[in-house]
Amino acid sequence: MKLLLAVVTRLNKPSFWTQCVRCQSSGANSGLLPLADPALIVGSSRELVQRLGPQVEVRTGFITEEEEGAFLRELEPGLKKKRYEFDHWDDAIHGYRETERVRWGEACEEILNRVRSVAFVEGSPLLGPVHVLDLDKSGYIKPHIDSVKFCGSTIAGLSLLSDSIMRLVKEDDASERLDLLLPRYSLYILRDQARYNFTHEILKDEESVFNGQKIPRQRRISVICRNLPGQHPH
Repeated sequence: MKLLLAVVTRLNKPSFWTQCVRCQSSGANSGLLPLADPALIVGSSRELVQRLGPQVEVRTGFITEEEEGAFLRELEPGLKKKRYEFDHWDDAIHGYRETERVRWGEACEEILNRVRSVAFVEGSPLLGPVHVLDLDKSGYIKPHIDSVKFCGSTIAGLSLLSDSIMRLVKEDDASERLDLLLPRYSLYILRDQARYNFTHEILKDEESVFNGQKIPRQRRISVICRNLPGQHPH
């Protein structure tokens, strides 16, 4: 995290617009849920950042190192039995292993309930299986929009093992772009138009640059919750 903090403090001359909103980010041990950190979101224009701001969140320190360990203890035995794949069925992911999980131990279930409580409207029907995506250090996710047949208006993902950069690009106007710095232990949330009108991708290591600063990519595991199809924005 020292590197990450240095990156944020060194962004004196941004090449993109950032959300100029005062915020606080509290650790998972404080008893308070971490708030969205706009310093980790930059966009191609002030208008775009302001427009998408309510629909895109990055919450730093959402889980602790110990809580990350709880997920790894549950996931690693199954993941180690799989090989990293370099051909995805729709060519969206390169260098990955994935699984879905319905049942979790008490510690992980408690964390996932915390994710659900901040990411989804109360009573929103959720997909039962939680999607787990394991990216190799050389892996990446290409620009894509998730099919509305498989998930609804909101995606929420925990970032384990590595910092990374998610890029959103407007489907019909590539000049509109938003970069999200996703620190290890953070939670990202995409809602509504950010889900439907923008592609999202995880940059490969050699392209992992946030606002002019290199963010080294390591192996990354994301634990992703979604709501059911049909839960579209009004």
